[in-house]
Amino acid sequence: MSRVVVTGGSGKLGRAVVDELLAHSYDVVNLDLIAPAEPRCPFTRIDLTDQGQVLEAFTGIDERYSGVDAVVHLAAIPGPGVAGNAVTFRNNITASYHVFSAARAVGITNVVWASSETLLGLPFGTPPPYLPVDEEYPARPETSYALAKHLEEQLVAQFCRWEPRLKAIGLRFSNVMEPADYAAFPGYDADPSLRSWNLWGYIDARDGAQAVRRALEHDATGMDVFIIANADTVMSRPTAELAGEVFPGVPVRRELTGNETLLSIDKARRVLGYEPQHGWR
Repeated sequence: MSRVVVTGGSGKLGRAVVDELLAHSYDVVNLDLIAPAEPRCPFTRIDLTDQGQVLEAFTGIDERYSGVDAVVHLAAIPGPGVAGNAVTFRNNITASYHVFSAARAVGITNVVWASSETLLGLPFGTPPPYLPVDEEYPARPETSYALAKHLEEQLVAQFCRWEPRLKAIGLRFSNVMEPADYAAFPGYDADPSLRSWNLWGYIDARDGAQAVRRALEHDATGMDVFIIANADTVMSRPTAELAGEVFPGVPVRRELTGNETLLSIDKARRVLGYEPQHGWR
């Protein structure tokens, strides 16, 4: 059994990740500023913008635990507009630097962290270069939040260069949903523009957690990134119809069938063995 610290384990995705890891016999510690509503594992209040606190949390805290095998870094101001631009940028990039530098200092070589679908060009005021979108074209951050996520990926690449044993996997999560959120989905059908900002994508928190576990268990070194979304869209209308109506002229690289996602999860399926198991339908 391996010990994994999960930063942001009290959040929407964090709760699902903690549950997934516990269900697969991991020893889990939740590091967050906010205590979970329902304790699932040991919790310690940690401010990730304080390097000393992060370093201590990665070595062990009193009798709670000693030593850490892997880190799942989810904690962040969770999107553009939640706080001011400068505050969001400073908090998120600082926290991520502290997580990776502390992991390096104590010899942790297995880190999975939350990157973001926003790097693909969200909210797609400028249409994407092609559909479905994937990890192959350069990042196109359009907000301070996305810019910080983009720079995090550059930062992690350098940590992997400094430490060749390090495996660091960035998961570009789509919009995280829980079952209670699905009641709103049928209302999107009347106006495709309501959710075109992320190509009508979403990720069930439980499937996001599956992706995290698979990334932890993936045998590799170096940095890699994966889009993590559900296999379908939030819409009832066929995906090909939506793409033609809202993004006319954007090249479609393969035939689109049914309600399939436009956030390509082909790489995650191929490399990580990821396959969504939950959905709103």
